[in-house]
Amino acid sequence: MRVVFLGTPVEAVPALEALLEAGHDVVTVVTRPDRRRGRGSGVAPSPVGQIAHRRGLDVVHRLADLDAARADIGVVVAYGALVPAALLERLPMLNVHFSLLPRWRGAAPVARAILAGDEQTGVSIMSLEPTLDTGPVHLVRTLPVGERTLSALSAELAQLGAVALVDVLGDPSLLAHPVPQVGEPTYAEKLTPEDFHLTPAMARAQAQRVVRLERAWLEVDGERVHVLGVRPAASACAPGQICVPGRVCIGLADGALELDQVRPAGRHAMAGDAWWRGRRAATRSWA
Repeated sequence: MRVVFLGTPVEAVPALEALLEAGHDVVTVVTRPDRRRGRGSGVAPSPVGQIAHRRGLDVVHRLADLDAARADIGVVVAYGALVPAALLERLPMLNVHFSLLPRWRGAAPVARAILAGDEQTGVSIMSLEPTLDTGPVHLVRTLPVGERTLSALSAELAQLGAVALVDVLGDPSLLAHPVPQVGEPTYAEKLTPEDFHLTPAMARAQAQRVVRLERAWLEVDGERVHVLGVRPAASACAPGQICVPGRVCIGLADGALELDQVRPAGRHAMAGDAWWRGRRAATRSWA
């Protein structure tokens, strides 16, 4: 099958590679423009762009460049921009969406599933429509959320979605007979810095979910400290207090968490107790 592929981040790479391994002819790859990535000053292609160049595929950065593309179908995986209705009228597209639709339509389905404490998530292969994640679904695959971090869960979903995508394209019945979404939709709004902010009013379980997003932070003496790892603490610690009964703990609404690993602003990652010993201030509160 002649396929146009639209994708940008690392989570889209397994789907592109699976299409190629399954023998599909990827005629064009559309990915977001090259930009600065990491700490270097130069620009670099997106993860999808890197793989596409390595495989010798045609790479473009504008949807308008698809006007002359001769393909049977398009595949969209975390492309990063809406596909206009006019293009969908010319070229039907499948979307690999990392949630159990209609739950968590939108930009951040994996993170929102973790924050909400969902026990299960998965992948939906749907027909793309101009409206946000509303299309009928060809195939669903499920995955327990467990205690995975955002990056780990996203990586597993990316692999699961790649296999499901190839299954749909290889089965004429699945491809031709998608099923309308059923149920009350929820929306996965893009996360803001405040969504990663640990606060004393949080319950321990919620704070642990925020840490699993891998960008959690708290404030001590006006300094932002990134929290990389925590564990439940047996010792009592009042909400908003920092207790050091041997290990550094922060008090929350229903108990305390030990700070296993932190990264103070402008410094490298370190154990929580090493960070505490290196502080000069005597403050034992956090916000």
